[in-house]
Amino acid sequence: MRRTFHRLAYAVAASAAIVAGPAFALDTAKFMIGANPGGGWDQAGRTLGAAMVNAGVAKSASYDNKGGAGGTIGLTQFINTDKGNPNALLVTGAVMVGAIETNKPPVTLKNATPIARLFTDTMVITVPANSPIKSMKDLTAQLKANPGAVSWGGGSKGSIDHIMAGLIAKDVGVDPKKVNYVPFQGGGEASASILGGHVTVGVAGVSEFLPFIKSGKMRALAVSSKDRVAGIPTLKEQGVNVEIYNWRGVYGAPGITPEQRKALIDAVVKATETPSWKEALVKNDWTPFLLTGDEFGKFVDSESARLGTTLRELGVAK
Repeated sequence: MRRTFHRLAYAVAASAAIVAGPAFALDTAKFMIGANPGGGWDQAGRTLGAAMVNAGVAKSASYDNKGGAGGTIGLTQFINTDKGNPNALLVTGAVMVGAIETNKPPVTLKNATPIARLFTDTMVITVPANSPIKSMKDLTAQLKANPGAVSWGGGSKGSIDHIMAGLIAKDVGVDPKKVNYVPFQGGGEASASILGGHVTVGVAGVSEFLPFIKSGKMRALAVSSKDRVAGIPTLKEQGVNVEIYNWRGVYGAPGITPEQRKALIDAVVKATETPSWKEALVKNDWTPFLLTGDEFGKFVDSESARLGTTLRELGVAK
């Protein structure tokens, strides 16, 4: 009887210890970032990883940067190497959706598991501080006079940056197919090219260029949002009827179980409730845009159709 009691007491104590211990959904959250360091995807992935650790839903986080082809090189590696891995996350966004429509890679986001849309990022147009271009009026005048002489530096071909350049050209009466777009594999490369005067104008999310704008190294001409961000005038208030946003989110690996997917979704949602994540939203001028699971998957399907149509209109996708 006493032995049975001790066994029961031990079992209860062990159960209590398990309940009281940290309930980590993940051991190491493994992030695939389909861009080189220094850009918006890199910021999003590393900020989310840190927030997951801070929230206690992951013990640690690791990051693999694999830039090129609008994130589709990283996507392909993720699909091929992380099948069934419940700890793996792929950083994605509108850029990847556009690149899939443009490049038609052998694997797409349909091969992965939608977890969560995180935030939206307003786009900004900048020039180096010493540029003779002082406003959108100056830029569009040059664009109309000689479209090919205005080079636009941004993310990969078919990215949201590329789409915005084409939409601006179309709105001011220039054939979008004449846009001289120079793609880069990451925000760091794009920033260096703009600062070095190798391209006329740069396009990226506000968070990527804001440090250079604040330091006076870049001049911001306009943001793509409905309202001003960081005091920067909008395209619309300067007579260019374009409003467009970037968004970012994460997918899980193919072949994970419904229970593993739910654990990932719960972990990501918990991370977005941490002070560190909320501080990053404010610091980077990111707007919360949370959507999870199947609803996020449906949103990506609609984005694919919308961006695909625009890219075909601009002569970028077939």
